Amino acid sequence: MSQTQNSSNQEQQQQGRSLAEWVSFGIASFILVAIAGLVVHQWLTKEDSPPILSVTRTEAIRKAQGHFYVPFAVTNTGGGTAASVQVIAELRFQGKVEATGEQQFDFLSNGETEKGAFLFNRNPRDGELILRVTSYKLP
Repeated sequence: MSQTQNSSNQEQQQQGRSLAEWVSFGIASFILVAIAGLVVHQWLTKEDSPPILSVTRTEAIRKAQGHFYVPFAVTNTGGGTAASVQVIAELRFQGKVEATGEQQFDFLSNGETEKGAFLFNRNPRDGELILRVTSYKLP
């Protein structure tokens, strides 16, 4: 490189950044500050409450190919995450448990809902159907 090219490069570096560089720097800085702000906000407002789990029937019972399908949803409305969420269904006729079913959901974070269905050979409308969450683990 000649000395005139070196001095030309030094003059360009001394002039500062171009408008495009400043705009790019500003956008990148804004994104970085926004992410840091969200992390701090999440850390400050995080609830340390345990999971609160509920199970509800979501649709009408339907019959198909000799089975009765009972759709349901399990929701975590608590502050924490639940793992290995166990949901059971009991179908009782005249006070006696005639059929049971169970399902396990691997992971339910705060505000998350998972759906499933229980299948029975007898019509649940003719008896008493109980859906409940029986257990979970903390991850």
